[in-house]
Amino acid sequence: MRDPKERLLDILDAIAAIERHRNQDKEAFERDELLQGWFVCPQ
Repeated sequence: MRDPKERLLDILDAIAAIERHRNQDKEAFERDELLQGWFVCPQ
């Protein structure tokens, strides 16, 4: 089992990634397969 601190760091990293992409419109999201995969299959 992972350390809770590591899990919290993962959550903070995910939030930062979402914030970097939040200004994209729907069409940009639909064109970006990697971004779609990240949201559909989070690690």
